[in-house]
Amino acid sequence: MDIGRFFSVFKTASRGLSVQRERIAVASENIANAYTSRGPDGINPYKPKTLSTSVGEVGTFTKALQQTVVQVQTTSDGHSNSVLFGDESPIPDMGPQSEVVELEKYRFEYDPHHPDADENGMVKYPDIDMVEEMTEIVSANRLYEANLSVIEAEKEIIKRSLEI
Repeated sequence: MDIGRFFSVFKTASRGLSVQRERIAVASENIANAYTSRGPDGINPYKPKTLSTSVGEVGTFTKALQQTVVQVQTTSDGHSNSVLFGDESPIPDMGPQSEVVELEKYRFEYDPHHPDADENGMVKYPDIDMVEEMTEIVSANRLYEANLSVIEAEKEIIKRSLEI
């Protein structure tokens, strides 16, 4: 059996960890810039960000499962002769993929004395919902912890299988 298959759970869980870390970073950056009227370029306001995630191609799990199915060859109905594993092709990368996307969402507030106010006294701010961003952080934190639990459980399974 290919040793890569043995540690595929770690690959998938580590992808999940990195996506959740990125979700926390994006939400934190949005919260930090919720009341800024100028972005990094010094002219336009900060653009709120969101994390676009995808799980990969459809059928990846099915392909990986079919590759690792154990087939038993028997010489008679009473006993087995040998055990063969699926083909030794590498396990496809499973787990979430993410990409940071900037949004063009703004809100306007009336403040004629603000240095960034337009001729009507309106200041352009990023449209960031603080409750939504805090919820995003809490949710990402819980999912991060869940991925850590998966890693710990897999380590325990490997440890116990080596004791046999």
